[in-house]
Amino acid sequence: MPQKIRVLVVDDSALMRGLLSQMLGSVPDLEVVGAAPDAATAREMIKSLNPDVLTLDVQMPRMDGLEFLERLMRLRPMPVVMVSSHTEAGSETTLRALELGAIDFIGKPRSDGGRSMDSYAEELVEKIRAAKAARLRRPMTTSPATSSPKPAAIPRNGPSATGRIVFVGASTGGTEAIKDFLLGIPADCPPILIVQHMPVAFTASFARRLDGLCAPRVIESQGNEKVEPGTVYIAPGHSHLQIKRSGNGYLTELTASEPVNRHRPSVDVLFDSAASVVGKKAIGVILTGMGKDGAQGLLRMRQAGARTFGQDEASCVVYGMPREAYLIGGVEEQYALDEIARRVVVAAAAA
Repeated sequence: MPQKIRVLVVDDSALMRGLLSQMLGSVPDLEVVGAAPDAATAREMIKSLNPDVLTLDVQMPRMDGLEFLERLMRLRPMPVVMVSSHTEAGSETTLRALELGAIDFIGKPRSDGGRSMDSYAEELVEKIRAAKAARLRRPMTTSPATSSPKPAAIPRNGPSATGRIVFVGASTGGTEAIKDFLLGIPADCPPILIVQHMPVAFTASFARRLDGLCAPRVIESQGNEKVEPGTVYIAPGHSHLQIKRSGNGYLTELTASEPVNRHRPSVDVLFDSAASVVGKKAIGVILTGMGKDGAQGLLRMRQAGARTFGQDEASCVVYGMPREAYLIGGVEEQYALDEIARRVVVAAAAA
């Protein structure tokens, strides 16, 4: 019989500790070994109970989740899933937690009818399982300005002059992977459309964060924007992102249709539009993430003549989506994350 995943719940709310413990404790392959109200208690419980995965509240008394996470990842690295409030401040803090080494995050359950508790519990359990299997990243210990790679050198004819458009999809581990990818992209880049699986409250903060770090302009798509070189369009958490023709150019398009592969936005929806609308002028990139969203869409892009790239297993936090795309032939070339930007710039410059 497989060994159970041992989970420690850390939250200053007794109600939340009880709710999360109940959700996780009812799953056969999970075992809640303890529940801590603060960082000091959590530290001692980690020493005595040796959990496999930690769920960690962002906001706690005395020592907040970020400070505790930073110390934990330095002294005793382990998989952590952040449990965050659905606020702008909560989203900014959560993105920082992912920089510090947390594997994933989930918003706190809400009683406003947004989703069922069963649906929430299913997602939480899925994230715990993925965290247990994930590859721990080395946390960022320096500021982005001092640790960023230089953008790839621009070939003489310039990557934005060839009419290419880049389409990127990611999930678990993707916030940092997308950041690292874009840090290697020059300001004079082709348009880039990105789907990152992320709740509604987080995508605007994610786009602003990237815009402050990367050479290209980064925005959360509002729909019907002209698709222009030097601009990155992030799918909002409430809608699928697609591309459509408009005269001699292209526009972004948002649709609130049903989730695909249980996701909205879905990578497959973006990639399918790239295959049908942009065809051989498209470049597809699939990065770290659990599940298979984007695999079939990337295959359809490749069949339509697009160049397609996948992140390799060694550099993925979770080698799920890139693996599925690779196995079915959707990935033309597979590289480590720190090499993909350069390869995309070269491909974009090709006529």
